[in-house]
Amino acid sequence: MTYSGDAHLAALLKNDGVEKDLASVTELVDGVLAAANGDTRADWFALIGPNLSPETKQALLALRDARKGAFCNAADGFDAKARIDCLRKYLAARGVDGFIVPRADEYQGEYVPARAERLTWLTGFTGSAGTAVVMLENAAIFVDGRYTIQVRQQVNGDIYQYRHLVNEPAVGWIYDHIEAGQKLAYDPWLHTVAHAEQLREACAGAGAELVAIDPNPIDALWQNQPAQPLAPARPHLLEHAGQSSADKRAAIARALETLECDAAVISAPDSLAWLLNIRGGDVPQTPLMLGYAIIDQSGNVDLFADERKFAPDTRDWIAKDATLRHPGELAGALRGLGNGSVRLDEATASDWLRMQLGEAGATVRIGRDPIAIPKAIKNKVELEGSRKAHKRDGEKIIRYFAWLEHAAADGSLDEMTAADKLLSLRQEDPLFRDSSFTTIPGSGPNGAICHYRCIPETNRKLQPGEIFLIDSGGQYIDGTTDITRTTIIGTPSDEMRDRFTRVLKGHIALATAKFPAGTTGQQLDTLARKPLWDVGLDFDHGTGHGVGSYLGVHEGPQRISKGPNKIALKPGMVLSNEPGYYKEGEYGIRIENLIAVREIDAPAGAELPMLGFETLTFSPIERRLIDASLLDDGELQWLNDYHARVYAIYADELDETHRSWLQKATAPMTR
Repeated sequence: MTYSGDAHLAALLKNDGVEKDLASVTELVDGVLAAANGDTRADWFALIGPNLSPETKQALLALRDARKGAFCNAADGFDAKARIDCLRKYLAARGVDGFIVPRADEYQGEYVPARAERLTWLTGFTGSAGTAVVMLENAAIFVDGRYTIQVRQQVNGDIYQYRHLVNEPAVGWIYDHIEAGQKLAYDPWLHTVAHAEQLREACAGAGAELVAIDPNPIDALWQNQPAQPLAPARPHLLEHAGQSSADKRAAIARALETLECDAAVISAPDSLAWLLNIRGGDVPQTPLMLGYAIIDQSGNVDLFADERKFAPDTRDWIAKDATLRHPGELAGALRGLGNGSVRLDEATASDWLRMQLGEAGATVRIGRDPIAIPKAIKNKVELEGSRKAHKRDGEKIIRYFAWLEHAAADGSLDEMTAADKLLSLRQEDPLFRDSSFTTIPGSGPNGAICHYRCIPETNRKLQPGEIFLIDSGGQYIDGTTDITRTTIIGTPSDEMRDRFTRVLKGHIALATAKFPAGTTGQQLDTLARKPLWDVGLDFDHGTGHGVGSYLGVHEGPQRISKGPNKIALKPGMVLSNEPGYYKEGEYGIRIENLIAVREIDAPAGAELPMLGFETLTFSPIERRLIDASLLDDGELQWLNDYHARVYAIYADELDETHRSWLQKATAPMTR
């Protein structure tokens, strides 16, 4: 069995004048392990040759230690202590004192291929955001507010200190725990330029050094690491894209001219997908083709992606918009930009890209991806596609909750079965391609875990008297959906109704907001929190995230949250509206619709153009959890109008059984 580190060792041996192919290197390392029978390093090196460089010796020793690690046999299962012990041996052999393990791939995406799940492999944590820092004597794992409960369930607290990714960032922990003269290693492919600089400053402030390492130590140690994905690429047709690649490339070329940049490196896979009207399947539940592109001021594009992803007809189709090149040519292409000014995306460009351009002498300009805002502003075709996708999706949601009311009544239904049923309904749609993320079916205390992941070990029954929260979405060719509904199995408590109604009040406040052009999501976030703040409550996640058009269910740069955000909301942007409340160990509540920013008629005397939201999601909101006495007249009117529209949209399309259920679920409420 080969390790990623074997290829690295083969290259080092070749530099030392020892010609070994990958297979013979694997045989060599295994043979050395069997022959050494002790710790006399001279015996190891003598088996290869007398003139090995220090780097080659370090690599050989590190691979020896990897082979000796008990975890290297997949049959041994997960052993967090064995894995971190083996990582530490590897780091010591490479002459470094620590290593940073982000939950990231080369493209900084939320959803990553199996090969990039290095944080999960090392720690057991399966969340979509997190970082571990492993020093030779201590370690910590950093997660955001969505995962503060989950991380304690999945990661051994005797090995890792738990830290909040935002409130207690890794750079602060590193500064406090690294010693002068020590070296902290990082994989420059897995960190943005800005984050690498923060790490560099933290190390320097403590008298230590941040050093790039190759290969990634996890890759060197991970036996049976999945290969790079090779899902087929496919065209995203004009009838769904709404704008040709030629028009998009011309617009981005004009933007580069305005920015005084000769070229831009497109490192965000969703930007690449938008620019070239192409979709793929390289990561779970988001139709992305992983690769890089370089676009210049003339609108010419070089696409760096494995040609095996392109069927002959797709290759012919893409040829009119881009020159397809092997990924291995990227470094050379970057060096070819050495005399120019090159834009790198502040959110997704890896420090490796900066290093290549810097060494070539290019002027590197870090800033927002020039594609980000045009992609976020959906055109008329994309918006209409989203409305149609949501309409079809909503019909499945109605049928689902009508089924759930009976299926969960006796307490025999479990979370996994509940999630599978919703997926089976969505799969009836011929335009459905996948879920837009793994469904979150949180019953009772599991609902208090914001991004709960249901696995056999956590799967529980939907019990009478408990709240059930289900967050789900679909990837349809014409649009991406994301909806959360919270229901009650049986009878709710007064506290449940109070908390649910306060979440609903926040949801309505955002849905009905009117704001001047230029307003950011940060400025609107308070609207959704005030009803909870009034009684000393809050939720530890953003109120809204951007959503792509048959792309990422989480799309930037627009968002609605407490955190700093200078992106003004513009007509055509699609976001979620999802305030919530979570009582640890008991229940979770969230109400989520997708909304689109739109222009509205300004009131008489207005001095500024005004914007508001169009609601895209139509599905009943659980009436049994609403305390109508907490709603003011305007909120009650919004709720009844919303439910009246839900009934009007679907009544004629449902059979008598489902229409009768919908009529009760959307009946007007009074105080």
